[in-house]
Amino acid sequence: MAECRMTDKKFNNTKEFSKKLRRKILDLSYYAGSSSSHFGGALSSVEIIATLFNDIMSFNKENFQQNERDRFILSKGHGCMVYYAVLNLLGIISDEQLKTFEKDNSDLPGHPVKNDNFGIDFSTGSLGMGLSLAAGVAVALKKKNIDKRVFALIGDGECNEGIVWETALCAPNLKLNNLTVIIDNNNFQQTGSTKQIMNTDNIESKWKSFGWKTVTIDGHDINQIYKELKEKDNNSPNVVICKTIKGKGFTFSENNNDWHHKIMTEKNYRSAIDELKTND
Repeated sequence: MAECRMTDKKFNNTKEFSKKLRRKILDLSYYAGSSSSHFGGALSSVEIIATLFNDIMSFNKENFQQNERDRFILSKGHGCMVYYAVLNLLGIISDEQLKTFEKDNSDLPGHPVKNDNFGIDFSTGSLGMGLSLAAGVAVALKKKNIDKRVFALIGDGECNEGIVWETALCAPNLKLNNLTVIIDNNNFQQTGSTKQIMNTDNIESKWKSFGWKTVTIDGHDINQIYKELKEKDNNSPNVVICKTIKGKGFTFSENNNDWHHKIMTEKNYRSAIDELKTND
């Protein structure tokens, strides 16, 4: 197979899309006001989501309510700000709707809730459940002879859940070559590092032993993400382990687990705006 590479134009477009996603996440956290938002885990997956929605998936404003399209499931539902942000940039969720994030009676709470009008196919948040949903959807697409793919984004901390490994065992047996799992491997979870709480070292060999096509990449390298999501294995389910930085993009939040779930202050917000401008 010839190496799968992005054109310079495509790369620059996705890089700019990633910058827009980071700004949207920053704004969403600020909109939440006195509510706490899962800032760090949303930022760690920006390049993953940007590349997936901008370059890989058959999913857009015209087809998001149709059956003949790819599916995305955010199993790490607490990272929903990046999900809402990308749906906004695709023109599915409006700017006005985005500003209701985590407000009373909002359609955009702190974990995704199924909403056909917003392109959100499943409610998620109970860790591990999204991966099981993804396997079920992959089975359904095969039974309906719909040649589309299913992508599930999970966290490395989420891999503490037993149901993740039940699905990991099940999917190769069902030959779900239309299923791709992306692991946001940012080395933190709510109360500390993954090494402290439940060490997931050698995670690649663990998935490989279950029969998955497995690869580990830099989760902020758009070219690597594109290549590995594009070149799926036709005989087994696929898992792409993305080494990421929690809170990526802002000095105060990078590798700072305080920002797993924290209130965005005016000072932090203005500091982040200045940093975005400096990096333009």
